[in-house]
Amino acid sequence: QVQLAESGGGLVQAGGSLRLSCVASGRTSNGDFMGWFRQAPGQEREFVAAISWSSDSPYYGNAAMGRFTIARDNAKKTVYLQMNSLKPEDTATYYCAGYRDGRIQDAASYNYWGQGTLVTVSS
Repeated sequence: QVQLAESGGGLVQAGGSLRLSCVASGRTSNGDFMGWFRQAPGQEREFVAAISWSSDSPYYGNAAMGRFTIARDNAKKTVYLQMNSLKPEDTATYYCAGYRDGRIQDAASYNYWGQGTLVTVSS
């Protein structure tokens, strides 16, 4: 079992920055990917970024490209999402997820989820 706990969400003005954190506890292995997804009200869950515990090659969704950076600290079992140049359309609940198998960008490929942290970007 893997437990995930996100933090770092909040209210920020457009153009500002936030850093989200996700602490993993329980059974994790170096081969696993960790992902960030987001979901706005009335919309489907959207892939943001993913990174492996053992690789420095991250994956990014279209919305994150060029503005967000995913990073990890293996010793702390923590994955971060640095979000810069935030826009009102980035407003959503952001979820951390533990990968199982399948396509990295698909939410169905992940079987562990945190409770989410709300990010609100005001214009």
